[in-house]
Amino acid sequence: MNTIKFYWDQALSLEQYLELTTKRIEEPKDELEVSYKEYYELASQRMSRTLKTFKKDPAQVEKLESKNFDGKILIISEPWCGDASATVPAVHEFFKDTCEVRIFLRDKDHALIDQYLTNGTQSIPIVLILDKDHKELAHWGPRPAFGLELLKKYKENPETYSKDDFHNDLQVYYAKNKGKDVIEELLELI
Repeated sequence: MNTIKFYWDQALSLEQYLELTTKRIEEPKDELEVSYKEYYELASQRMSRTLKTFKKDPAQVEKLESKNFDGKILIISEPWCGDASATVPAVHEFFKDTCEVRIFLRDKDHALIDQYLTNGTQSIPIVLILDKDHKELAHWGPRPAFGLELLKKYKENPETYSKDDFHNDLQVYYAKNKGKDVIEELLELI
């Protein structure tokens, strides 16, 4: 089995991840990328919005400083994912001045995501909190507690709370929350 450092070394910066998203929209390399074009476009818009509107919460910054975190953040993601489009830029923007943040593409090598299955699925994003030597300290994902509550509501009663309702409510939540809950949950793990 490969080490976390192996995946870290192959991971992308946020800039590379954003460039890859644009490339998949403009020059899809296969039928899958063609079929996902709508998701890439939507995710690109959401990531741009998050990058423009994200502001660090001073109390969260203070909380991070009090923990003397000396590590790295590795996010397992794909640019078509709705949850990732809200989470990846917020995590990057919050942690970028404290530590290096990289993104490993889930579908590049499933061996990594298979270590972090959510109810048997390769759900993303998964955020790995690493020490400076790439040892995992904790992991989080694929969505904040409120998003999990919405998913549970949909799974328990899809007749009255449809998949479309779930997706809409989740994206409205992400747009209003601007990553604050994700950051808070990560800070609890550090």
